[in-house]
Amino acid sequence: MSQVFHIIFDNPVIPGNTGNAIRLAANTGATLHLVEPLGFNFDDKHLKRAGLDYHDLADVQIHPDLGSCLSTLNAPHTYAFTTQATRYFHEVEYVEGDALLFGTEPTGLPYEHSHHPLVTDRVRIPMLPSRRSMNLTNSASIALFEAWRQHGFAGGV
Repeated sequence: MSQVFHIIFDNPVIPGNTGNAIRLAANTGATLHLVEPLGFNFDDKHLKRAGLDYHDLADVQIHPDLGSCLSTLNAPHTYAFTTQATRYFHEVEYVEGDALLFGTEPTGLPYEHSHHPLVTDRVRIPMLPSRRSMNLTNSASIALFEAWRQHGFAGGV
């Protein structure tokens, strides 16, 4: 993929979700960034099973905290995905190098992370009323494919 996007999982705790995100990154050319602390280790059987044989095909980077992750990326824009946002993810015009930030599975992004000074905007994925959240990797897939679609699925077949 000639257009590079970044997926950031802030403090992921479910190994299967991260394994699926590794597959997502490998199949789209995105870079997956994991912000510590992680709720698992890379020897976890669920992580390995969900990632299948894609671990060597994905660019996965681990960061000690959100600030160092965002500073290292120097992304043109960082979009925090949160149910607290009023703007929808598809209203964004994504550019190469943009970062898509997602919170931990049980609680989402903490306020201080969704409002970090390097976060450009907060966006949401529509859902039916009275629903708490969607699966983490499903959400990342929805967002990443919209960004990639806007760039004509560059590099894809």
